[in-house]
Amino acid sequence: MNPSLSAKDYPELEPNSELEALSSHAGSMAFKAASAEEARVWQKSLREELAGLVGFVSDRAVEGEPRLLEQTDRGSFLRRKYLLRTSAHSLMPVYVLVPKGLSGRAPVVIAHAGHGYGVKDIVGLWEDGSERTVPEAYHFDFALELVKRGFVVAAPEISCFGERRNAYGHLDRLLGQPEPSSCHNAATWAMMLGRSIIGLRLRDSMRLIDFVGGLEEADSGRLGAMGISGGGMLTLFLAALDERVRAFVVSGYYSSFRSSILAVDHCSCNFVPGLLALCEMSDVAALAAPRPFLVEAGSRDPIFPIAAVRTAVQTARASYANFGRGAGSAVELDEFEGRHRISGRRAYEFLRERLLTAKAPIP
Repeated sequence: MNPSLSAKDYPELEPNSELEALSSHAGSMAFKAASAEEARVWQKSLREELAGLVGFVSDRAVEGEPRLLEQTDRGSFLRRKYLLRTSAHSLMPVYVLVPKGLSGRAPVVIAHAGHGYGVKDIVGLWEDGSERTVPEAYHFDFALELVKRGFVVAAPEISCFGERRNAYGHLDRLLGQPEPSSCHNAATWAMMLGRSIIGLRLRDSMRLIDFVGGLEEADSGRLGAMGISGGGMLTLFLAALDERVRAFVVSGYYSSFRSSILAVDHCSCNFVPGLLALCEMSDVAALAAPRPFLVEAGSRDPIFPIAAVRTAVQTARASYANFGRGAGSAVELDEFEGRHRISGRRAYEFLRERLLTAKAPIP
C-alpha cells in the first residue's frame, strides 16, 4: 500500500509554494535607475504600462455636466453637493467644502474615504444624511479637518461605496455578501473585462480633478490628495498616474503587496491582475517622485503591518533619492501608536507646508 503524500515529507506540496516561488522575484519593471535621467525614463515607461494594466484611465474623457444638488452653511465653511458625470454610464456624487472668507483661490485637496458607509463619513454626516458634530469611526472626519485649515476639499463618492454601491449591490446580496460596499462583484466584472476597480476609481478621480479646475475658489495648480485604507490605495495610484497631484498623504495602506495585500484577508478591490509581475507598491510610489509623499501608519494596524510599512518607506526613499539632491527627504513617515485609522498628527501640517505656504513650486 502506498503511503499518503504529506506536506511534511514533501514540502514542495505546500499549496502556495508555486505561487510564492513565482512571485519571489522583483517585477519586470521594478525600479533600477541609477540617475535622474534614467529614473524619469523609467517613470514614463512604467506609468504607461500601469495605466494599461489597471484599465479605464485611458477612456475618452466626457463632459462633467456638474449639477449642484444642495448647499449647506456649516458656519466656517460651505458644503456643496454635486453630481458629476465621469463616463457615458457613470455619475458620481461629490462634496465640495469651501472655507469662508477666502481672499483668493485656495489650494485643493482630493479626499478619498475608505471602506465604510461612504463619503458622508468624512464630511460630517451620518449614514442617513443628518448632521453630526463629533468625529466618528476610523475616518475622524478628515475632510472637515482639511477645510478648517484653509483648503478647498473635494470628496468623491468612490465607486462601490455609499450612494454608489447600488450599482452592484444586488449581485453581492445574491452571493450572500450584505456588505456596506459592492466591491466584490464590481471587481470580478472588471477583471473579466481585463480591467480593475482601481482603474475605474482612478478615472473618476481624474475627472474630478478636471472639475475642480473650473471652481472659482480653487487653485488647481496647488492640488493635493489624501486618503485612508481603500481611499489610500486610490490616493497612491492617483499620484502615481496623474502628475497634477503635487503632494499627497496615504494613511493606513502603504506597505507592500506581498506583506499585506497577499498576506492578509483584503477586499477584492485591492487586486489587479498582473500587477505583482510588473512592480511592487514602492515602485508605484516612485512614479510620484520627487513630489512630497507622507505615509501615515498605526503601529498596531492589523492589516498593514508596521514592519512592512517601514521597509516600504525606506525603499521609496531610496528610489526618490535618484531624482535629485535631497529628493529622498520628500518621503515622510508618521508612525503613530494605534490601529487602522486617521491620525492627522502630521498630515494636515504636511499638506499645509507643501501646498498652502510653499515658497517654491513643487518639482
